Amino acid sequence: MRKLCLVAALCSPVVHAEVVSVAANSMMRLPANVSVLRLEKLDVADYGTLLIPAGVTQVNIDQLHLGREARITLVPAEQGIELRVARAELDEGSQINARGATGTFEKPARPARNLSLRIESLQAPQLSIDARGGTGAPGFAGLDGGNGEEPGCTWGAAGSGANGDNGGNGQSGAAGGQVRVELPRDYPAEQVSVRVDGGTGGKPGEAGRAGAGGKAKGCVVYRTDGGKSGKPGLAGQPGEAGTAGAVTIQRL
Repeated sequence: MRKLCLVAALCSPVVHAEVVSVAANSMMRLPANVSVLRLEKLDVADYGTLLIPAGVTQVNIDQLHLGREARITLVPAEQGIELRVARAELDEGSQINARGATGTFEKPARPARNLSLRIESLQAPQLSIDARGGTGAPGFAGLDGGNGEEPGCTWGAAGSGANGDNGGNGQSGAAGGQVRVELPRDYPAEQVSVRVDGGTGGKPGEAGRAGAGGKAKGCVVYRTDGGKSGKPGLAGQPGEAGTAGAVTIQRL
């Protein structure tokens, strides 16, 4: 790791490191100012996560080990990424995560990152890749209607409540990734799991509640009737699911 930090500090477009280790139950982020990484050994311990920034487009690894439930997480980016591994040992529950980002009220959902993965020698109970698109942002909630004014005893009538606004529609989910996997010829196909579903559409916005009419009021001479309540708004529609990606598996 010392060598990795030293070369990264020099802002080289290519970083070479002897060993990069991620401790159990922790997260490490690789340098963001390089595009190509060459690692002799990458070891992510149990429940650890290695985060690969959007600017990295290629990672070459001589020896890879992912512990139980360990993750390699690829930050979403328009440009795809290549992972080339000479020898890989993946423990139960480990995963390469290339999922898109969930949308927010300010930003739409982001698609999964396109991935090209080559593993020349693989020992693993399962190769798991998650390249699903990001979930769409939820719709805005409709505003509640205002309440009607109460009447006086010498003037006016009770005001009607205002109608609630309609909820906004959920936003569309983002597209799943384009994933290409090159694996040893003897690795069982049933042990390969690649998900490239489009992201789920955003939840519909809730309807605004109806405003209450002004309350009836009893007076000495007469009684004023209460105002009518408004109508509630309509809930929005759920967003559409994103388009599915595609998977290509080739044997070495």
